[in-house]
Amino acid sequence: MSWYRYYNYYPRTRARQAKGGIKAQSKRGQFGQSWWAKRWIEVLESFNIGARLGRGRSYARQGQVIAIDIEKGRVTAKVQGSQRQPYKVAIKVKTLTQTDWKKLARLLAKQALFAAKLLAGEMPENIEQAFQNAKLTLFPNKRGDLQTDCSCPDWSNPCKHIAAVYYLLGEEFDRDPFLIFRLRGMEQKELVNLLGGQQTREDKSQSKKVLPELAAEQKEAPAPPPVPLPTDPETFWGWLLTDEVVTGEVFIPPIAAALPKRLGNFPFWRGEENFLSAMEEVYRKASPVGVDVFLGEQKFQDID
Repeated sequence: MSWYRYYNYYPRTRARQAKGGIKAQSKRGQFGQSWWAKRWIEVLESFNIGARLGRGRSYARQGQVIAIDIEKGRVTAKVQGSQRQPYKVAIKVKTLTQTDWKKLARLLAKQALFAAKLLAGEMPENIEQAFQNAKLTLFPNKRGDLQTDCSCPDWSNPCKHIAAVYYLLGEEFDRDPFLIFRLRGMEQKELVNLLGGQQTREDKSQSKKVLPELAAEQKEAPAPPPVPLPTDPETFWGWLLTDEVVTGEVFIPPIAAALPKRLGNFPFWRGEENFLSAMEEVYRKASPVGVDVFLGEQKFQDID
């Protein structure tokens, strides 16, 4: 084997199975659904690390990454490999200066659609163009913008352990599009403030203030004290709401698990099943039973 081939060779080893690791939601195919998640993955794949990419995907799906911590411009993680002790991974992203962010904020504020979407917590599709107009880049585009390190003996950088963390970050971009801003040195709240979000929040708080006349009426007619919950376990768990407590039509919600869906996916989920999918099934089964119990068509004690 030539020197070049030997230098690029690292024997494949079998990883120890990790317990309670972070498992990718993607079971096959590509990682990340949003355009910004795909752009992040493109950066990793541009390094041409060969088979280590495939092993990194396998590690991410098997749950070999046991911890990830994200800060401004830095990601640290622990990945269980073939050794007893997990390997330590560090990914450093070059942050933009405060001057750069202020210049960018001025350009974004001039474009009403960009500012409105960012203030609403959405990522504009052409946000990269705004960065280019400010002579900046949203995603790392050269070696100096991204530094990676792993404590494993593999000479390749990035290695499969770094790749696994990178892929999981790609999925996290789908859940939190503003993660790329944090990695570039700016929290979402800080960016919102630069775009005038502070004034927006003040306007909202002002609109919620109660008129003096209405406030006076509320003082004259205080709300009745809340009814305490039963302390007896059987009464507590078998306690049913009465018509005096619930008014209006009782029906099964058209969207299963609507409240959990508003919370969104958990960051770096460790369960075997997708959380929202599991909750949808629970809600579909529980909702009809709950309505029957409330209407008296089924007794609480008869529920299997």
